[in-house]
Amino acid sequence: MNFKRIAFTVIISVVSALGAVIAYQHYYPIDRVALMPGAVPARLAAYSVAGNTSAQPIDFRYAAAASTPCVVHVKSTFKAEKVSYQRGPNPQDLFGNDFFQFFQGPNPYQQRQDQVATGSGVIVSNDGYVVTNNHVVENANEIEVVMQNNKSYKAKVIGRDPDTDIALLKLDGDNFPTIQFANSDSVLVGEWVLAVGNPFNLASTVTAGIVSAKGRNLNMIGDGHEKTNTAIESFIQTDAAVNPGNSGGALVNVSGQLVGINTAIASPTGSYAGYSFAVPSNIVNKVILDLKKFGISQRGFLGVTIRTLDDKTAKDLGIDKPEGAYVDGVNKGSAGEEGGLKNKDVITKINGFAIVSSPELQEQVAKYRPGDKISVEFIRDGKIRTTTIQLKNKYNTVAAVENSKDILNDLGLKVENLSDKEKAQLGVQSGVRITDLKTGKVSQFTDIRKGFVITQIDDQPVNSVDDLVNILKDKSGKVMVEGIYPNRPESYLYAFRM
Repeated sequence: MNFKRIAFTVIISVVSALGAVIAYQHYYPIDRVALMPGAVPARLAAYSVAGNTSAQPIDFRYAAAASTPCVVHVKSTFKAEKVSYQRGPNPQDLFGNDFFQFFQGPNPYQQRQDQVATGSGVIVSNDGYVVTNNHVVENANEIEVVMQNNKSYKAKVIGRDPDTDIALLKLDGDNFPTIQFANSDSVLVGEWVLAVGNPFNLASTVTAGIVSAKGRNLNMIGDGHEKTNTAIESFIQTDAAVNPGNSGGALVNVSGQLVGINTAIASPTGSYAGYSFAVPSNIVNKVILDLKKFGISQRGFLGVTIRTLDDKTAKDLGIDKPEGAYVDGVNKGSAGEEGGLKNKDVITKINGFAIVSSPELQEQVAKYRPGDKISVEFIRDGKIRTTTIQLKNKYNTVAAVENSKDILNDLGLKVENLSDKEKAQLGVQSGVRITDLKTGKVSQFTDIRKGFVITQIDDQPVNSVDDLVNILKDKSGKVMVEGIYPNRPESYLYAFRM
């Protein structure tokens, strides 16, 4: 009796259990997960982003709206003129090969068409200052800036800095839209950025990408018309699409703040092929302030030869990580020598900012002017040391560089005034004599020799060294120089580019 009851109970239990399972499968699919109140819905794991639990995509609308009114189209016109060489003894040598390539004309006597180059720029103040790349405007005779609303302005070049490929323009007017600057030192690899510019003459174009790397050195600045051996290259690398016409445009963060000026692309074709490069905003801001105040960039130098510390050298020096700038040489009388730096030192910090590579060292030092004092941390003989160094200018003094002195240095000239008696003996009414020629624009573009007397520049008489400097300080593009050699009757005509 008891057995029958037990068996009946077991059968009823089994049937009930099977019924419950069948009912559950019918009404609740097996891939649904029950969640506790307040739990986050489970998802298949594809990737995780630290610190970002939002399911919403990145929204670039605010950054685009804030930055596009501040980015302008820059049109640089290069006037081509019909040039007569009748006053010169050797016409085929009056212009170097580089000049002919620039103007692209096989016949120097043939009238050439004006050329127009286009790029981008960024308005950095409401009174009309615009920053762009030096290579966009360096040889231009006329510069036109077109706003997003299609209003057009003539622009004046306030100053140019070939070392950073930055130039500053000025528009007449006020109440211009102005971009805000971000701290480029705080930009992180992987951070979203927008490139804003005018590629292929397409106005107000916005592309998105991420910061791919920082501190990139391409050995690119100075390879064009205006060569420099003191270039600062510590680019922000991004995969935002940048093409011809974007040069001088803005690289902004998701808040619409400027983190860099787009300058170059890595491409075998001349068009975007994956990576672009921007001058960091901290360098741009410092150069802008210098150009506004001095007309030229005031750059501080350590006066040392450096390279990025590699793994082998680090092991030889007993350093755990191959991070820092290795000092290969220290110039005599330089700021670095006076501050106690020596060969084989490894610079690891500038004013507390960690230095991983030589481009980063260049970038940090470039933020300071001659006469500024900086704290330099370095490793020597396995020990961390610190010194304070007062930076110098490229002439190895702590003073600000005068614009006039820089002009003569860029030309590679030493000149002197002529006395009235010397002018009478030479049969000229004006003139200054070249007493020495060094590497510079004059030797690069002409065959002028020591002793040449410059009598006119662009048909303006040159009565003194001050006249020479004052005439050239506002010049850009092609410059015509006329003069004589002592004991030769003919007048000579040369040309070079400022």
